[in-house]
Amino acid sequence: MTAVGFLYPGHSAEDDYPRIEMLIDSDVRLPLVHTDIGEDAHRVDALIEMGSPQRLAAGVEELRLSGAEAVVWACTSGSFVRGWEGAHEQVRDLARTAGLPASSTSFAFAHAVGEVGARSVAIAATYPEDVAEHFRTFLKAAGIEVVSVRGSGIVTAAEVGTWGWPEVRAMAEAGDHEDAQALLLPDTALHTAAYVRDLEQELGKPVLTANQVTVWEALRLAGRRVNAPALGALFTKEPLVQM
Repeated sequence: MTAVGFLYPGHSAEDDYPRIEMLIDSDVRLPLVHTDIGEDAHRVDALIEMGSPQRLAAGVEELRLSGAEAVVWACTSGSFVRGWEGAHEQVRDLARTAGLPASSTSFAFAHAVGEVGARSVAIAATYPEDVAEHFRTFLKAAGIEVVSVRGSGIVTAAEVGTWGWPEVRAMAEAGDHEDAQALLLPDTALHTAAYVRDLEQELGKPVLTANQVTVWEALRLAGRRVNAPALGALFTKEPLVQM
């Protein structure tokens, strides 16, 4: 049994995690603890406060008691808005507090892009344009070429959490770019676990979404690889070590 834990801000698309656990269909558990979101706003100052050490530390003990072998801050914007160095500091603080390997969704994206072999990516974001541009800057620091960025201007995670297949599909199609080798959908408030494979089939390239890469990153930290084709190209890489 492998258990990996997540600190998830507020309540929006947390039901992606039991869905992903079901799609993995193995001896993997994905315990999740909700953190205090503070002000629900895709605005830089609010996002920095959302990922403060105090807010993250509050959920760590519950994850330790769950048997988690690693912990990931399941928030993209609440990590990349701190910049490359600030996001590293955030993860180092979390690892020290938890006494566990730690990461965040922003780093999960950077690692997942390499895993699927993409050198150039497009970003289709729910965020306002200025916040989405911070993600471009973060990925550039990771050595990833971003050929296009499209924001959707959504201000709150609560609104993003109401989106279904029609909205996700429309955003992905509008945000894709012919020169991108992968498409990134960076918002853990967005339901995507049920849609990854369909998006990849429609677009003809790997699609990386926030909750999908967050789970993959936690398993990577725990030294565990699983094969789950329903979760897209990221979860179908060889070699497999799943029982």
